[in-house]
Amino acid sequence: MEIAKVEFLPCNMPQEDPEWRFSLRASKVSQGWIVCIHADDGTVGYGYASATPHMGASYEGLKGVLDGFAPTLIGKDPFAIEAILAGLERQVRGVNQAKAGIDCALHDLMARALKLPLYQLLGGKVRDSVPVMRVLSIKEPDEMAERGQRLLDAGYRYIKIKVDGDVDLDVARVRAIRARLGPDVHLIIDANQAYSPKDAITAIDRMADLNVELFEQPVKYDDWAGLKLVTDSVSVAVEADESAGSVRDVMHLVSNRLVDAVSLKIPKLGGLRNVIAAARICEAGGIRYRLGAHVGTRLLSAQAMHLAAALPDVQFACELGEFTRLLDDPFTGIENENGMLTLPEEIGSGVSLNPPEGGEKAAAG
Repeated sequence: MEIAKVEFLPCNMPQEDPEWRFSLRASKVSQGWIVCIHADDGTVGYGYASATPHMGASYEGLKGVLDGFAPTLIGKDPFAIEAILAGLERQVRGVNQAKAGIDCALHDLMARALKLPLYQLLGGKVRDSVPVMRVLSIKEPDEMAERGQRLLDAGYRYIKIKVDGDVDLDVARVRAIRARLGPDVHLIIDANQAYSPKDAITAIDRMADLNVELFEQPVKYDDWAGLKLVTDSVSVAVEADESAGSVRDVMHLVSNRLVDAVSLKIPKLGGLRNVIAAARICEAGGIRYRLGAHVGTRLLSAQAMHLAAALPDVQFACELGEFTRLLDDPFTGIENENGMLTLPEEIGSGVSLNPPEGGEKAAAG
């Protein structure tokens, strides 16, 4: 078997809420590229390359990198994933989102060729489902509380609250949401780097009585000393996200015990293989991990679900359900049900690519 063709399809999904925002940017459309790797026997594997500007990947720039990768893939054995990805690493440093799309498409192709569900290539499953954490966009306290109620009514019990660095207003947001949703809902806060270390400590201390379970990325991604100061100063668990931008970053965070937990993401870390490597580092260092926000098509969430099913120490809710706030998803096959996402058992990734109007439906594995 050889790779015969590689193509990249635009994937632009508008936000259901056009005013959706977090501290780093407003986002009306989630953008990315569907990576399609065709083998010479007709098997096709699919991945998703996420355009994430705050992680260094613009929509146009990502396409340029992918176009540069395509010729080097033609004629290769698609099962030789390690060799292919090592070659891409020599070709371009970084740009993990592009490499993640290739990595996932190759794994998907292999699973489909072997007629196996993807999780079988990742070590087999240790669970069939995970609770889904849903995200509340930054708005005024009462509106966030109302939107939180809608999520609660839909069955979600893990709610992540976006904040923007205004200590008084952020505390008011969390307080309003806790008052509206009651004591049993799990609340997680995500600052997306919005605070100085001292303001983060102040905010977390003022939220402590609201039973916040996790505080994600309080300070700038490269402020290692500030991150450790916050972690060491508060009772709430502190999690790294933007600071964990590579496997090497995860090694630094864990070996120096800068945080209590790490948010792992396929696009951010460069694919399935690298997430598994990062998870093993966390396990060895006694640091918690989970799968963070995989924002994009159902394909990306399905592949992350296969990964979550295979990682034994995922013990907290994962952000694999954000596809429900996006429109025009070209993939179908998974849905959140009562706050849970269940592992698809079909071959490959378990989702299907909808055809363009007038075309046939293509199985996406």
